[in-house]
Amino acid sequence: MGTLPYAYEHFFTREGFNSSLGHFQAVANIIPEIQQKNNLADQLNQMLGENTLNQNQLGPIVYALLVDKYAYACDSCNLKDTVEAFDEIHEAVAGWNAVDLVMTYIHPELGYLIANPKNRSHWDSVGTLRKNEIVTVYAGGMDRGVDQKTADKAVETFIKYLNGSPGKPPALLTKGSFKYSPPKEIKEPKKPAVRKKKTSTARKPAGQKDTAATAPPPARESGGGKKRMTPFYSVPVSNELFHNGNVEAWKRIIQSYQAKHPGLEVYIFYEGERIHDIAALFKWGKVKHGSTIVFAVAGEDIKDVAKLQRYLRQGASPRFEDFLRFPVNTVLNLF
Repeated sequence: MGTLPYAYEHFFTREGFNSSLGHFQAVANIIPEIQQKNNLADQLNQMLGENTLNQNQLGPIVYALLVDKYAYACDSCNLKDTVEAFDEIHEAVAGWNAVDLVMTYIHPELGYLIANPKNRSHWDSVGTLRKNEIVTVYAGGMDRGVDQKTADKAVETFIKYLNGSPGKPPALLTKGSFKYSPPKEIKEPKKPAVRKKKTSTARKPAGQKDTAATAPPPARESGGGKKRMTPFYSVPVSNELFHNGNVEAWKRIIQSYQAKHPGLEVYIFYEGERIHDIAALFKWGKVKHGSTIVFAVAGEDIKDVAKLQRYLRQGASPRFEDFLRFPVNTVLNLF
């Protein structure tokens, strides 16, 4: 009875008002995107990568849109066993064209995660679904006429798959307008164009190549396969300040990752700027509690991204010392 006058208490301050306004604007911008057949999990993960959304907003957005606005069927379960291999589940649900699917998972270390089960890269980001942890599945069609029976069957069947009972999906789930289309990959921001100096028009010796014009950038030189870059992943700083200890922890984590995967490169970004020297994050003196650092991995056979994100989160927390308990020249065996 007495709580009503305080229902809008967070609007009293400029910070609270601006934070709420930013959240409302983000939701308003998301609606037209998902109405154009973009999956909500794809959209939210892209916004996290672009640093236009923070992880604390995920739960309220999912409930407001999928449950309250579009009335998706949903159900939760505590997993009967740990799930680490996702290929079979992904292949089973990728062809469910009758419904739009979203899965959320409360990860013990990474927090609230959201995934599009039809998007294979999202399974890699989740990494492991642990026994007894809660998973929630949503199925529906926004306002495009998915009937309740189909949505309920999708949720029920998907939960069975997660709990180790795969099988042929019901026929009613395979036909419809929700065929999965991969979202556009977030690419590294383009570097400013470098003005080329005029060169002599003298003829070059036969067979000599203009290496300055044709050589690829260092990150793309090795190997001959198809290179790609992951979406950007956010790492919140939960230490009071991202100080020298956090810097050293990150150096060791990334060194361990690249020692295990020598063909891969880790890109670090802060406030839209690529960080070539991690120590610069400490020297700037402005990466404080609540800030977000963004990273992506580039290369051919990209692996262990979820584990890398988990370790970087710990390295940005007060628990960074766990990575500093070994001799300076030791390469940690983390991956």
